[in-house]
Amino acid sequence: MATGSGIEALDIAEAPACKLRMINHWDNMDGSVERGYAGRSIFFRNGEVLASSPRIRDYARLMASIGLNGIAINNVNVHRLESSLITERLLPDVAAIAELFREYGIRLFLSVNYASPVELGELPTADPVDRRVAEWWMRRAADIYRHIPDFGGFVVKADSENRPGPFTYGRDHADGANMLADALAPYGGLVLWRCFVYNCRQDWRDRTTDRARAAYDHFKPLDGRFRDNVVLQIKNGPMDFQVREPVSPLFGAMERTNQIMEFQITQEYTGQQRHVCYLIPQWKEILDFDTLLKGEGSAVKAIAAGQVHPYTHCGITAVSNVGDDDNWTGHHLAQANLYGYGRLIWNPELAAAEIAEEWTRLTFGADPEALSVVTGLLLESWPIYEQYTSPLGVGWMVKPHVHYGPDVDGYEYSKWGTYHFADCRGIGVDRTQASGTGYTAQYESANAERYERLETCPDELLLFFHHVPYTHRLQSGKTVIQHIYDTHFEGVERLQYWIGRWAELEGKIDADRFGHVSERLKEQLDSAKEWRDVINTYFYRKSGIADERGRVIY
Repeated sequence: MATGSGIEALDIAEAPACKLRMINHWDNMDGSVERGYAGRSIFFRNGEVLASSPRIRDYARLMASIGLNGIAINNVNVHRLESSLITERLLPDVAAIAELFREYGIRLFLSVNYASPVELGELPTADPVDRRVAEWWMRRAADIYRHIPDFGGFVVKADSENRPGPFTYGRDHADGANMLADALAPYGGLVLWRCFVYNCRQDWRDRTTDRARAAYDHFKPLDGRFRDNVVLQIKNGPMDFQVREPVSPLFGAMERTNQIMEFQITQEYTGQQRHVCYLIPQWKEILDFDTLLKGEGSAVKAIAAGQVHPYTHCGITAVSNVGDDDNWTGHHLAQANLYGYGRLIWNPELAAAEIAEEWTRLTFGADPEALSVVTGLLLESWPIYEQYTSPLGVGWMVKPHVHYGPDVDGYEYSKWGTYHFADCRGIGVDRTQASGTGYTAQYESANAERYERLETCPDELLLFFHHVPYTHRLQSGKTVIQHIYDTHFEGVERLQYWIGRWAELEGKIDADRFGHVSERLKEQLDSAKEWRDVINTYFYRKSGIADERGRVIY
């Protein structure tokens, strides 16, 4: 009714495509939010749980309105204070939040510290084959379910980015996940075990180590060894939520192990909710990607729905973009990503434009000009952001740690393994079987061959898979260097166009939201110009090749 749709013959029956439709919060008990760009936590403040906050009920209603049914309320990087969420001291407060979400059909999960028995000072070890450790977790599980009978389970980041895990004791991830799963199994709880595991202490001189390979190399050999209530949580790409990267080859590659896909709604690498970047088109491309693992029709969306492999548990989760800002998401237009995420994983056949129009009508009303401008800006925002930031799938090029703004070599000589290998002759990472890291071999043969060959590798992922000269001609006909120059100028120009279009809405939408978005667009334009000039200047100085159109490059 709110979108203006006719209801004279209303007759709709729907069932969600994905069983688990979840949000992961990265909230800390001091009130901060890791990678949060919308204020402070709505769940925690100054070491306490905000169990009676009315804002949480509002959020539960919001989540239920788009069909979400699971939430983890604390950061996957679980520190000492957050480790206490599973203790008797804090469980009553956690249970109060769980009860509230229960009213809206949403099960509560907690991120747990794998080394909690040690962190809380109760055991000298967290070795998963030590009976004392298993019994400790069984006691914690019994405590949790006494307070929260429908508790969803644990989200676990282990052996990743300096977090503790089973590797400490010479065990593997199946050993670690299964020990926790056994503790939860009597109550129907799940272990969502994150596959974001890689060597974060690399030597940049070592060209053989490839961070992109890590998740597949770690987990694929363990297929069939995990308990039925273990679910592997796999990021949508092999790196880390970049503006462009291929689909993770691990998703669907393990036929006997439950899996869910992980997206990132919070815009860590896509403008941090200071830039407009509508992510639904990106997620549509990922969900529609055909892995070919069981022949044609093995799309990511079908795997997430349990239609390709007989997974007991499957679905999609995502990192939240919500904080305690008055508008929830920092940028008014970033709300479209949260809304669109829920709509898309309920029904992945919905078009990005359809979701954008639906959200715009619900948010700004039915004014034709407002509808045209807002939906147009949303739908073009991801391509624009990609144009003025890192080119052709190479990724990163951001300021270290903060991940906002350009720094082409910020991570180039770092331990994190996020390199572009630009020199005076060319750029890109050789991930081919023929001469590179062999990453392409992790895909089914037809996809592997497509990425392996320069002639068939998609332009938008070229530098992710290949190191090429600046004079290499893309399938578009342009050279790599000219593509870099053109797209960085075009991205700024298109943003300027949309700023002009937004200005036309003054008086057609409320002044508060009009002014807020206007200010954010101004900041975005300043940032886009910085990206343009830093990237173009860097590659002009590296390559010595001038822009054939003679534009200003410093």
